[in-house]
Amino acid sequence: MRPMRAIFTREGQIFTTGFTRMSQRELGLWDPKNFEEPIALQEMDTSNGVLLPFYDPDSSIVYLCGKGDSSIRYFEITEEAPYVHYLSTYSSKEPQRGMGFMPKRGLDVSKCEIARFYKLHERKCEPIVMTVPRKSDLFQDDLYPDTPGPEPALEADEWLAGKDAEPLLVSLRDGYVPLKNRELKVSKKNILDTKPPLGSRRSLSSCGSNFSTSTLEDLLQEIRTLRQTIQDHEKRITDLENTLCELADVTD
Repeated sequence: MRPMRAIFTREGQIFTTGFTRMSQRELGLWDPKNFEEPIALQEMDTSNGVLLPFYDPDSSIVYLCGKGDSSIRYFEITEEAPYVHYLSTYSSKEPQRGMGFMPKRGLDVSKCEIARFYKLHERKCEPIVMTVPRKSDLFQDDLYPDTPGPEPALEADEWLAGKDAEPLLVSLRDGYVPLKNRELKVSKKNILDTKPPLGSRRSLSSCGSNFSTSTLEDLLQEIRTLRQTIQDHEKRITDLENTLCELADVTD
């Protein structure tokens, strides 16, 4: 099976990258309520490297980095046909062995930086910065809406209990300023506090009521036979080792 990748968009759709039956790379946009027909499906090329999607929910731009490729293609996902719009391609000379993606709160808003990648080479890691040219030095609200921060909206116990919540957003107007390290709360439950339900325990005599004496004797005899076989094998191994030692002494 050829490798595939899938990510969720901010509209709840699923964006996928994979291969066709003719080994062509393709991208697709799907409605999770109806997988019979894709919203959009585009064939790319015939390269063997899997396409790694990196998605920016603030701008609805998805960046495709093919392993072994020397380019980064990016598309915008909209609600209008053809739904996945090609924007541009960044090209370089050396192929990429891997790629990392900086979260939005780590970008330099003063330089209108909208994406930063870390391209892995054979012996180095190269940062790739993507910016939008703007003449004004003011904060660009359209480029930097409030973005999800590092603080969780729910604790693990709350999520396991079935609760749901929207992510906590932070403003990038003055650049991201990390908050003080919050106290990590760990609640350990004592398993001894939950006692098993009381019930009648079966006695050994009741468990063995269907176990006949003859069956027990057969099992004991089989155990004795196996034990004797093991002892015979151990003796044979010892004799063979002694014989090998004698042959080695004669050879020397």
